[in-house]
Amino acid sequence: MELKDPVIDVYLQNAKSGHRAAQRSHAPRLAHRQAFEEALRHYQISPEGLHILGETPFAVMVAPTSTGRNTIINELLKTGQYYFIVSDTTRPPRMNNGVMEQDGVEYFFRSEEDMLADIRAGLFVEAEIIHSQQVSGVSIREIKRAHDQGKIAITDIEILGGITVATLKPDAAAIYLLPPSFEEWIQRIQGRTPLTDEELRNRLRGAMKGFKLGLESDCFTFVINDKLKDAVRIVDEIARLGVHHRHNEHVAKELARTLYHQTEAYLQKM
Repeated sequence: MELKDPVIDVYLQNAKSGHRAAQRSHAPRLAHRQAFEEALRHYQISPEGLHILGETPFAVMVAPTSTGRNTIINELLKTGQYYFIVSDTTRPPRMNNGVMEQDGVEYFFRSEEDMLADIRAGLFVEAEIIHSQQVSGVSIREIKRAHDQGKIAITDIEILGGITVATLKPDAAAIYLLPPSFEEWIQRIQGRTPLTDEELRNRLRGAMKGFKLGLESDCFTFVINDKLKDAVRIVDEIARLGVHHRHNEHVAKELARTLYHQTEAYLQKM
């Protein structure tokens, strides 16, 4: 059944004009994709990594693109209770809100060869192919740094990575952050780094996959990022205190279902 929504039509028109200038840019490509697929298909974390993970409080935040999870993480870091896990990635640095990303800040930017070797050695908590363009993952060395400082490890992570962490560490706080509405979400996406139509489709398809997997899994706590102060408080209560608000989580799950269908409709009209 086709979902008719005039708002989607308006935002689709804006997206087509807004991304036209980005058409000449090129999305990253994986030179060793087959090798990564093989290594990740049979991936096992090392025994040392599994021990460190078990000894370290860990919160992972899953969210579709442009939902504000990094803003929430930054607010939590100000409390001094959290250590931000910087993920490794094979993609090159890019401009984000007019500022070039820095190695060791947004990501550790790794060569494909080095990252593939570490995956084969079991030196990641999890790693996966993202948007069919790059490989990103959480390294054991970062978990150890959080452990040594006596802090809660926290990071933003993709959906399969979140499920992997929750499977390896059932006491981890796995939080699925949502935008307050489809309209607000699309505005945020368009206001960030210019994307080609191909990149936009990849991200929206990835978001649909995330909504579906998140709703099918029982390991995530859904939180709506409407008012920043409230979202920060709720995430902190879940990650640090283990406090849950069942009514809010039910409302957030219903929103995730709505976002899934609206994203599907948007993609069908691109």
